Amino acid sequence: MKPAAAFAPGFRISELDVGFMIAAVLLSILLARFSEPLSIAVLFAVSHFFLFCNILRANRALELLWAVTFVGLWSASYAWGVPTWPQTYATALVATVVVTVVQVLLPSYHGAFWSTLNPRLPQWWEQNGGAA
Repeated sequence: MKPAAAFAPGFRISELDVGFMIAAVLLSILLARFSEPLSIAVLFAVSHFFLFCNILRANRALELLWAVTFVGLWSASYAWGVPTWPQTYATALVATVVVTVVQVLLPSYHGAFWSTLNPRLPQWWEQNGGAA
């Protein structure tokens, strides 16, 4: 049986996270010389990674659903021009809002502002052995 995780909800960030984001920005700057769409996609994806992992601390399935949606849209835009780039990013932002709302409404929500958005989290955590 897996030991219960320590109760440590809320926003989090590590040196590794900061290093990864800096590397992504530098990579994006380099990629811009070769492919602007790819450069923008890197920044868009990394900013969402930060949102989902550090701010919302989202459920893995929701993160993956968003990623599949974005990669599918981006690939279609790149390969066929349909949807257009603005449509791709607008649709991905709608998916971001959906993932955010669904995540915040879960009884296991333990991201930023959890004490306001999910004040019953400590009880849920105790009843479920810290399995968020």
